Parts: sequence; C-alpha cells; structure tokens
Amino acid sequence: MKKILLLLTLAFTLISCGKSSKDENTLYIYGWADYIPKETYQAFEKETGIKVIEDIYSSNEEMFTKLKAGGAGYDIVLPSADYTEIMMKEKMIDKLDKSKLSTLKNIDPLVLEKLQYFDKNNDYEVPYVMGATVIAVNKDYVKDYPRDYSIYNRNDLKGRMTLLDDMREVMTSALAMNGKDQTTSNEKDIADAAEMVKGWKKNIAKFDSESFGKGFASGDFWVVQGYPDNIFRELDADERKKVDFIIPEKGGTAYVDSFVILSNAPHKENAYKFIEFIHRPEIYAQLADILETPSINIPARELMEVEPLFQIEDLKNTQVLRDIHDTLDLQNKYWQEILIAD
Repeated sequence: MKKILLLLTLAFTLISCGKSSKDENTLYIYGWADYIPKETYQAFEKETGIKVIEDIYSSNEEMFTKLKAGGAGYDIVLPSADYTEIMMKEKMIDKLDKSKLSTLKNIDPLVLEKLQYFDKNNDYEVPYVMGATVIAVNKDYVKDYPRDYSIYNRNDLKGRMTLLDDMREVMTSALAMNGKDQTTSNEKDIADAAEMVKGWKKNIAKFDSESFGKGFASGDFWVVQGYPDNIFRELDADERKKVDFIIPEKGGTAYVDSFVILSNAPHKENAYKFIEFIHRPEIYAQLADILETPSINIPARELMEVEPLFQIEDLKNTQVLRDIHDTLDLQNKYWQEILIAD
C-alpha cells in the first residue's frame, strides 16, 4: 500500500508506551508522514483547545506490530483498508458512534463501498483519503504504449522501468492481469502470476519503493509504478506536463486510508471531535488542495482551488488491497522466487 517513505523527521516524538491520559485537552494520532497538514492541526487546536500530538509510522506493518506489542496511548490510527480489516477482526478498534460524526454524510458513497466487503455498514472506519497506485510514463521517451501492466513486457524499455518493492501491489496487479482475484487460494493462479512478474523483472532496473519519484524526475527511469504524490512532488509545472499517469482498468490498485479509534484510546471524545472536524467541507477542501488528492468529501469539491492529480471516478475499477491472511505465506513463497530469479 501507499507511503512506505518516511519523508520528514517527526517534529514531536512520543514515548511509545507511556503517554499520559490525564490531559483531557490532548489527542494522540499515530499516522503517516506529511499526511495531515499542519494547518489542519493548528485550526483544530485554535477552535477546540485540543492539542494534537502526532507520532509517525512508515508502513502498516510497523504500526500494527507496535500496537500488538503493547504500544499504547494513541487515540486515532490511519491504517489502509487491509489493515483496517485486520484490526477490526482483532478487536483493536471501536465500533463508531455515528451520532458523534455529523459530517459522515459528506463522504462519497463510492469510497465507502470500497470498504464494505469487510465492513458492510462502515461501522469501524471513517475514510480520510482514497488514492491510486499508478504507472507513470515519461511521454518524452516512451511512445505508443499500452495502458496497463503489459507495458512491462517492453524489451525496448529494459533498464528504464521500475516496479514497487511490494509483494501485495505487484502480485495483486499480476493476478488481475490474468483475471484472478487477489484473494485466490488456487496455487496455480499464484504461480502463473509469479511467472508474469518474472517476465516483467527481466525488463526493470529494480524493485523500488523508496526512490522511484526521484529516479523518474531525474530521467533515469521512464516508467515507474508508484504513487502520484511521491512522483509529482519531485517535478515542476513544466515537467508535470510530460507525465502520463495510468490507472489501469485491469490490474489497477487503490488504497483507502481511514481514521479508526483504538479500543484502548484514552481520549475518545477528542477523537470524535477531530474526525468530525476533518470532514467539514471547508476544512477538507483546504487539506485536499495541499495534498493534491481528489476529494472524497463531496461538498468540499466545490471549494477546492487546486486541480487534483486524478479524480475519484478514475478509481472506480481499481482493487483495494484486502487482508489475504489465508494465502499470505503462499504468495510470499512465490515472491521470494521472483526476487532471486535471473
């Protein structure tokens, strides 16, 4: 899923297991780097008097491991959909009291539907951002290309392409290219997808989840699988015009990162106030402008001043990564084969 990069050093570092619950005017958030604008925190504190203290993780796995190991004191976490599903099953998060969330009605039903495969009534999460894993193509160097993952079969682009160093992203796309679901337990399906990826590997420079944005911006790579914000933040306005972002109808993946309230959260009322605040149209419009992401908040769209990198409608046919607990080891077995293959 998105944001495995820790882009900036955290301004406020929390002691992992010793946060005080005595200060009722405090809210502890455990989330992604650079994800909630500082302007949003400042506006919330000014209005409510509640100080937000943020701790950062660089992957869902890091977050989950820390919480399961006893990391306590956090109120809100922002997992991606597959980990929201896992945390719900593990009873780590509260069922929401929707009477305290008057702004829920602002969220696009398309986004809510992406989560209803595991949470039918969206009782455990409030979506924050929906985004896409894209194939970015430098149009100055690449011509007449397919708009899906078959571009990685292009021998003429050998050494100028990268894929994410992320089993779930790559294998989910390969399975979908073969018409198979990411949750398949059929070993032949997984083996066939792995063979496809081995073919792609022959043409890529590397699996890269850290520097694909910089490599694309420098011209070292002409085709990269990655996240639009990580790519565009490296480019100026003229350079952005040279980029084609492909969100494949076949093989495309998306992420929905949501606010969840931990079952042992010490400041639950503050958590509800913050989540409700975020989805006020004027607040969400400001943060969407800063992030350059499409607004999942319908009334906020009319207030935005910055054109997002893509539209929510572009994600209609994408798959959100799901919990594949039953087949994770099997997929990982074939992923290790891919990594060592010539």
